[in-house]
Amino acid sequence: MSNHLFSLIRGRMPAPETPFIIIPASKAGPERTLTYGDVVALSARMANLLVARGVKPGDRVAVQVEKSAEAIMLYLACVRAGAVYLPLNTGYTLAELDYFIGDATPHLVVCDPAKAAAMKDLALGKGVAAVETLGGQGAADAGTLLAAALEQPETFADVPRGADDLAAILYTSGTTGRSKGAMLSHDNLTSNALTLVDYWRFTSADVLLHALPIFHTHGLFVATNTLLLAGGSMIFLARFDADEVMRLLPRATTMMGVPTFYVRLLQHPGLTREATAHMRLFISGSAPLLAETHDSWRARTGLAILERYGMTETNMNTSNPYDGDRVAGTVGFPLPGVALRVADPETGAAVPQGEIGMIEVRGPNVFKGYWQMPEKTAAEFRPDGFFITGDLGKIDARGYVHIVGRGKDLVISGGYNVYPKEIETEIDGMPGVVESAVIGVPHPDFGEGVTAVVVRQKGAAVDEAAVLAALDGRLAKFKQPKRVLFVDDLPRNTMGKVQKNLLRQEYQGLYKK
Repeated sequence: MSNHLFSLIRGRMPAPETPFIIIPASKAGPERTLTYGDVVALSARMANLLVARGVKPGDRVAVQVEKSAEAIMLYLACVRAGAVYLPLNTGYTLAELDYFIGDATPHLVVCDPAKAAAMKDLALGKGVAAVETLGGQGAADAGTLLAAALEQPETFADVPRGADDLAAILYTSGTTGRSKGAMLSHDNLTSNALTLVDYWRFTSADVLLHALPIFHTHGLFVATNTLLLAGGSMIFLARFDADEVMRLLPRATTMMGVPTFYVRLLQHPGLTREATAHMRLFISGSAPLLAETHDSWRARTGLAILERYGMTETNMNTSNPYDGDRVAGTVGFPLPGVALRVADPETGAAVPQGEIGMIEVRGPNVFKGYWQMPEKTAAEFRPDGFFITGDLGKIDARGYVHIVGRGKDLVISGGYNVYPKEIETEIDGMPGVVESAVIGVPHPDFGEGVTAVVVRQKGAAVDEAAVLAALDGRLAKFKQPKRVLFVDDLPRNTMGKVQKNLLRQEYQGLYKK
C-alpha cells in the first residue's frame, strides 16, 4: 500500500529544481526559495523527527504556529509519517487550547517559540508526550523542531496510508456550542484538490499569490494541495498587505483570497486594468462576496472574481465556472463528483427549484465525521449519505447555487421565516451603505425582532429612517427591520466571516420592555 496523499503529490511533481514556495525579500532577509526537491528532503527530515519523537500512524500532531514554508513542510511530514495533522488558529488563547488539546489528545504539540513555556505547562499536563517549537516566516528564533529535523536523514520510507485513513482534523469555529473536530481522510483531500486543478485549470506554469493563513482549509488545503498537485509555485506572504500584494502581483498568475482582500485592494490606487491584465484568475471564498465588490472589481480590472463555496467538513462543494458567467451573489455549480440538493430542514424532502431550503452535499470530498462525536456525526448525515451543511440556499433556473445564510441565522418573527440575506441585499444596495448584517433579537411580541446592523460609507448621511423608508414597499411588513443600528465595522473572524453570534449577544436586550 502506498501513502495515498503523498504518493500522488510525489507522482505529479515537476523537476526537483522547480520552485514550490517563494518567500519574498523582507526586513528579515533576502528572497528565499524552496524547490520541489527541498519539499521532499525537508519533509523527510521532519517525518524522521516525528518518528523519533514517538509519533505513530494515527497519532495527532497539534500545530499552533505562525505562517511559514517550514509549517507546510511539517504538514507534509505528518502525512508521510501517517500522523493526523491538527492545525490550530494562532489566535486561540490558552483557555481555548485547553479544550482542543484535551479533546484531540495529540502525541506531539508544536507551537511558536514565544509560547513554549505556557504551552508546555498546558500540554504536558494533558498527557502530551512532547512539545516542539517552530518560528514563523522571518522569525529570529526558528525553533527546536527545525534545528532537530536538520540533523535527521533527508530520505524517509513513507508510511502506508489508504484512501480512508485520516490525514487531518480541523476544528470548526464553534460559534454555537463547543467546537467539533472534522476528520478529513487522505481521499477527502486528494479528490478535492484534483478536481480543483482541473476545474480551475491550474498547471505547472501557475504562480499563486498566497496571503492566506494556513491553519484553515482555504490556505492549507485549497491553495497548497491544489498547487502541489498542479506542480505550480506559490509566493508566500506571512499575511495580507495590500502594498505587498500589488508589488508582487506582476510575478503571479493567480490569487486566492477572502472578500476582505478584494475590498482592500479596491482601495489601492495601484489596482488598474494594466496591473492585473496578466492575471489568469482571482478566486474568493470563506465568506460571502458582496455583489458590489464583485461589480466594482470587474469595472476596475475588467476581470470577474470567481466565487466558490466550501466548508471545513467538505473542502470545496461548488464553484462559479472558469468559462462562462461568474454571477455575482452566487457560488456557481456543484463541482464534478459532488451531489448537491436543497431540502426541507425538517423532513429532508427536496424543495422546488428556486425555493429556499437546507443545502446538503454528498461526494468524496465530504469528511468522515466529527472526532469522538458519533451521535453528532449521525445527526448531521441523512440515511442516503448526504451531509446537512447548515447553510440555507436555493438553486436558480440556470442551476447557480445561492447561499442565503446559516440555518442558525434564520430569523423567526411572528411565526414567519425571515432570511437575512434577502434584507441585506436590499440594504447593501442603498446609497451610502457599505454593508449590513441582519439578525434576530429576542422580542416580547414577535419572538424575534428583525434587526439590521449597518456600516455607513464615510460621510454618508443615511440614517434609520432613510433605511426603513427605502425598504417600505420592497419587502413584506414582517421582513422589515424593527430597528436599524449603525456601527463602524461588523465583527469578523480571521477568515472574514461576519460573526452574527456576537451581534446577537451585543443587542440581546434591545427590545426589552
